[in-house]
Amino acid sequence: MIALKVDVDTFRGTREGVPALMRLLERCDAPASFLFSLGPDHTGRALRRVFRPGFFGKVARTSVLEHYGLRTLLYGTLLPGPDIGRRAAETLRSVARSGFETGVHTWDHVRWQDGVASASEDWTRRELTLATERYAEVFGQRPTLHGAAGWQMNEAAYRIEAELGYTLASDTRGRSAFVPVDAQGQAIGPLQLPTTLATLDELLGLDGRTVDNVHEALLAATADNAAPQVYTLHAELEGQKLLPVFERLLAGWRAQGHRLASLSQLRDALTTVPEKHRPAMGEVPGRSGSLAVQAG
Repeated sequence: MIALKVDVDTFRGTREGVPALMRLLERCDAPASFLFSLGPDHTGRALRRVFRPGFFGKVARTSVLEHYGLRTLLYGTLLPGPDIGRRAAETLRSVARSGFETGVHTWDHVRWQDGVASASEDWTRRELTLATERYAEVFGQRPTLHGAAGWQMNEAAYRIEAELGYTLASDTRGRSAFVPVDAQGQAIGPLQLPTTLATLDELLGLDGRTVDNVHEALLAATADNAAPQVYTLHAELEGQKLLPVFERLLAGWRAQGHRLASLSQLRDALTTVPEKHRPAMGEVPGRSGSLAVQAG
């Protein structure tokens, strides 16, 4: 089983990428979980990462301007950041009406990704609460699924997820489902279904991989592999320029005999008791900076 987790980071990705992905997934009869950014789009502020190791390489390999567009890259700097949850509320609701699972990605994507790892508990609670309350406003019910922006977390964030009523999360990178625990081995947050497969932007441009063959690397990772997997795609990439690549992936996974699923469907199909792990920060090939990872 391969769970499809759709991260929606930007206003453009919400308006253009999400409808395109819904059409493809419906045509392929493939479930998925859509996780939304619900506050202001401040994508342009991400350029502050210019001094982060590996940032320039990733930008060059993945053609950021081509995929995100100039206007998006100016939001939060030369242009005001549009409020995604308010201006695209009907698009968000259409995803739920179409039968797809929905959840929270973040309030302000750049603010969370760049700030949460070193943030205080109060800061973290404010950001998570803003996103949680906006989701309830848009959908008319409280969210139960969370997936952290940029796979960035701190220990308080896991605890606050549980306090706010989240019962399932995909905040981390790892190998298998696990329960996050503290240094004393006590559970601190909801069940984690970590992203297990590489993302397209981590693979493109490396080892001769292009848009024409990058799907082959992912299919090689899932061939003859019956372990449950989580694949994270992005509305700004697979929902737009890389839609044909994603379509080839879906066909390839079906040909390999994999069942496509939402995150909740994957959780419900687990046949073993998840292990306990203390989340850590670590590096992932092809991605700059440190991410929240499954330790061990």
